[in-house]
Formats: sequence, C-alpha cells, structure tokens
Amino acid sequence: MTDSVVDFQGSSGAKSTLASSVYGRLRHDLLHGVIEPDSKLRVEWAVKTYGAGASPVREALNRLASEGLLGRHDQRGFFVMPVSAAELEELTRTRCWLEERALRETLAKRTPAWEEALVLSLHRMSRTPRYLANDPANTNPEWERLHRAFHRALIAECGSRWLLGFCEQLADQAHRYRQIARTGPRARRDELSEHRAIADRAIAGDVEGAVTALTEHYRLTSEISQRQLETLSGAGAERSAKGRRPRDG
Repeated sequence: MTDSVVDFQGSSGAKSTLASSVYGRLRHDLLHGVIEPDSKLRVEWAVKTYGAGASPVREALNRLASEGLLGRHDQRGFFVMPVSAAELEELTRTRCWLEERALRETLAKRTPAWEEALVLSLHRMSRTPRYLANDPANTNPEWERLHRAFHRALIAECGSRWLLGFCEQLADQAHRYRQIARTGPRARRDELSEHRAIADRAIAGDVEGAVTALTEHYRLTSEISQRQLETLSGAGAERSAKGRRPRDG
C-alpha cells in the first residue's frame, strides 16, 4: 500500500512539474509574440512543440486561459488572444486607473524601506543596457526584468494583494503588446528620464506629480505601440494583396 502511494505521488509531482515547465515556456512565447495572435493553439501542436504529454499541456493551456493570454472556444479548443488598437487603448486606460490608486495608497503609507527599495530598483535598471549589444534590435531580457521590478517597487505598499495582482496581470498584457508591436526604427524617447521623474516625485511625496508622470509614461508607450501596430497592419495587408490570386473572369 505504501509503495503504491509513493508511486502515485511521484507520478503526480512529475506531471505537475512538467505542466509548470510547459506553462512557463508557453507563457514566455505568448508574451513575446512568438506565437501569432488570433491563431489556433492545438493541443497536438503544443505536445509536439514543448515535448510534453497531453495532460500537462492541457493543464498549462487552461491556466493561461484563466490569465487571459489564451481564449477558448466551446468544443473547438484554444486560440491566442488577438490584438487591436481598441483593446490596447482600453488596457492602457484601465492600467492607469488601477496603478494610480495603487500609487496613491502606497504614497500614503510610504516608509524608508519602500523608498530605499525604489531607489535601488531604479539604480539597477539605470545600470543595465536597454538593448542587447550583439543584437540591438532586441530588448535586453535583464532590463525587462529590472524594469518590471521598478514598477512593482513603486506600488508595493498599496496594501492590497488583489490590486497588485490585477496590476501585474495588466503589466503582462502591456508587455505582450510592446513585443508584438515592436517593428521599424525605435521611437525617440528618454525612458530613463521618465522613470527618474516618476521616482523623484514619488520620493518627494508629490502625489499628483508622481501620478501624472506615471500615467503619461504608460500613455506614451501605448501611443508608440499603436503607431507600430498600424505599421504592422499596413504591411500585413500589403503582403496579403500581393499574395492574393486574381479572381477568374
């Protein structure tokens, strides 16, 4: 009896670990636009691509659907969530609403420890190149990690794990849009100065100034992504037109 329990738990643990591995890899690919938006995501394809069985793959897909990175049709399986200018606008507006509340609550409870964490996160981000030296077209993953850490530190003392969770989910969706929309020449902006302005005003206790700096930062990112999405959309339409066969007659 004991042996069978050990075997069962070991098997269950292995499946759970495998599902977590598939989830992590698939989530990365969804957030970075590796898998084309609005495309079907078949279990069979995921099994082959990620080298796992159907059970852990389905577990990972269901988890990603619950996070809003995948959609699900009844009886027709999963699909990658589409992107659109309208959704990006709504996403940005909602993110500004929630993070404004989180920032206001944090600044009302600000402590020396919070201030030190924010200063340290900004310093680490400022010392890290935004783009890869050997591949300047692509963002440095370490910078992305530290960038997220800065925004987490900014609102960390809001006092609501629910609010932090929603902000994190919206940050993921915004990151996905940035990665998918990334095309053409880089937009001209001084991101480090933008982040410094947010931090300086927050540390100084300038609530309205910090809120304004944060929301303007997000809206500028959204505007840049909107323009790049329009460029992608136009290029896609041109490719489709060139590849379309003329009708008979």
